[in-house]
Amino acid sequence: MSSNTDLNEVLFERAKKVIPGGVNSPVRAFKAVGGTPRFVQRAQGAYFWDANGQRYTDYIGSWGPMILGHGHPAVVEAVQKAALEGFSFGAPTEREVELAEEILRLVPSMEMLRLVSSGTEATMTAIRLARGATGRAKFIKFEGCYHGHSDALLVKAGSGLATFGNPTSAGVPPEVVQHTLVLEYNNIEQLEQAFAQHGRELACLMIEPIAGNMNFVRASVPFMQRCRELCSQYGALLVLDEVMTGFRVALGSAQSVYAKSIPGFAPDITVLGKVIGGGMPLAAFGASRAIMEHLAPLGGVYQAGTLSGNPVATACGLATLKEISKPGFYEALGSKTQSLIAGLASAARAEGVDFCGDSEGGMFGFFLLDTLPQNYTQVMKTSSPRFNQLFHGLLDRGVYLAPALYEAGFVSAAHTADDISATISAAREVFRAMAK
Repeated sequence: MSSNTDLNEVLFERAKKVIPGGVNSPVRAFKAVGGTPRFVQRAQGAYFWDANGQRYTDYIGSWGPMILGHGHPAVVEAVQKAALEGFSFGAPTEREVELAEEILRLVPSMEMLRLVSSGTEATMTAIRLARGATGRAKFIKFEGCYHGHSDALLVKAGSGLATFGNPTSAGVPPEVVQHTLVLEYNNIEQLEQAFAQHGRELACLMIEPIAGNMNFVRASVPFMQRCRELCSQYGALLVLDEVMTGFRVALGSAQSVYAKSIPGFAPDITVLGKVIGGGMPLAAFGASRAIMEHLAPLGGVYQAGTLSGNPVATACGLATLKEISKPGFYEALGSKTQSLIAGLASAARAEGVDFCGDSEGGMFGFFLLDTLPQNYTQVMKTSSPRFNQLFHGLLDRGVYLAPALYEAGFVSAAHTADDISATISAAREVFRAMAK
């Protein structure tokens, strides 16, 4: 094979023959940005190397879990030890109890939790639990928030105010989403109208406190406060989907950030994933004891999983939580993330390119707009061709961002000040080319 052969292209062509689209999750295919996906061979710290041996500074970190960076020694040691003891038992272990205890200690809105294997599984079951606990069928979600690929949650907004949504995927019958009400993110007036019309029929309201799948859009404090108030008023459960934000934006997760501005704020059900598994397939959902006791074997809401509480995944998660609980961890992580966004904004302004960004903890997002969007409609005003130019310009300079306009980014503890500086310098070169 020629030394000029792009092994990423070779692997992609092989993959497309045996895997739909050549990938096992759609965004990886680079269809949104064009070009060939990078096939990762190995990763360490803040970097990964592709099939050609090219190194990239990684700002997706497996879409959030790698908060410590790749291959943290303490995590690797814990996983290796656990693997020697056994991969899977299908029976209880002490380690899953330890992980549950640690998560509950750090997120006190929950009194009990159940471990599962994916965020999709956790959000799907949280909806079922809310329905079982309230005896109601309908629920609210928001356009631009992604809660996994279960049928009832693959929904786009309906045709009018407070109308029920339409499926966004083939294979989802309209009757499956007939109880899913889709509203505009950060729209208090629409929220109030929806509760006035359907409040006594709502099992729950599910929301990403910081939406990470329309890039990075945070719920305003007044909007989040109104979500809490209306759920309490009408007897619906407030479900915070913190699969992405959990332990990523703060040690107490996003709910602790909102609690600083909203006295007594807490969700009824919390969904967690990504960071709690440290890169292994692991997620969880939790709530008060009264709500969680509706789950089998105590109650009538059924949920089960062969690999739930997997001993290797729980070892990875426990080791990760131990490291991020150390004093000063989030202050340092947040400072690095802020410096990245501030530096990118300064570089863009210097070249006359519209740019705005935001961050919390180790999660960030930016838009090639002059003001931060507040909902999905505003996010859609971003120019895809300009983002694609920025994405490929950075990729050519060894910087790996999410290969899609509508995905948040992540900084890890392994990123150094030099990494941040080099990224900003690379971006300045690309912004200069974009401005011509």
